[in-house]
Amino acid sequence: MEPRTEGIQRCLSFKLTLNPTANIMIYRDYLGNVVHNFDIPGQHRSLTITAEAQVEMKSAPELPERLAPETWDELDTSEFDNLLPSSFTHPTPLLDDLAHELNITRRDDPLTLLRELNTAIYDAFEYGQEVTKVDSPIDDALRARSGVCQDFSHIMLALLRPLGIPCRYVSGYLYTRGDKNTRSAEDASHAWVEALLPKLGWIGFDPTNNLIAGERHIRVAVGRDYADVPPTRGVFKGRADTELAVGVRVALADEVTLPDLIPGVGVWAIAPELVDEGEAGSAQQ
Repeated sequence: MEPRTEGIQRCLSFKLTLNPTANIMIYRDYLGNVVHNFDIPGQHRSLTITAEAQVEMKSAPELPERLAPETWDELDTSEFDNLLPSSFTHPTPLLDDLAHELNITRRDDPLTLLRELNTAIYDAFEYGQEVTKVDSPIDDALRARSGVCQDFSHIMLALLRPLGIPCRYVSGYLYTRGDKNTRSAEDASHAWVEALLPKLGWIGFDPTNNLIAGERHIRVAVGRDYADVPPTRGVFKGRADTELAVGVRVALADEVTLPDLIPGVGVWAIAPELVDEGEAGSAQQ
């Protein structure tokens, strides 16, 4: 998937390199994400996918301290998608226990509640990369009180949707700048939540790092949950003993040297270089 152009973000260039080479088809899915699709019918022992993107980021508009309490009524009288449970955001007894513990009910105004929940999840959960897997249900992280950005985003979505706040899962990258206060792993993909608020639009909340999403958060794709927006997806036919390796680099424009780079503009997001060992395959990036 190619980084989105919307809001404070503009994708200036995107390049996908494949080895073995293949014809690449591009389409936009029903969520507005740009998907690059290819097929390699011949036998091969490895597949390397390298995606490079140059993204310009602007400063996010300053948010108000709070919204009017009547904002809840505006949400109730509007028709929104993004309110129903999805594959990874179904209510569970453990989620109900957390909602009770954190007092997740309609109160104050939606923006105040979102800020409080963002902080509460950050405080209640440890960051641990070996606790859950990419397809783990939210109960795994709830039981361990530990997980990664994907888990925290799914938990936040599952708590918000029953309150009538439209929200979506965002897959992308975070420029860490070596920030010691950032729990996210460097050189890795990232995930957070965006909520749709009247008069403000889509506002991003990063419960992994207790941040409001801004110019360091690079959007790639949006969906109901992770199932809609994995960095790569596909099928292959061949040996079962395969090995997958992924590497990510995110840097400022003046920190890299590439021939088609525009100096001094925005952020370079160098997306995963993915290497998969197999004999024949088809994948999406």
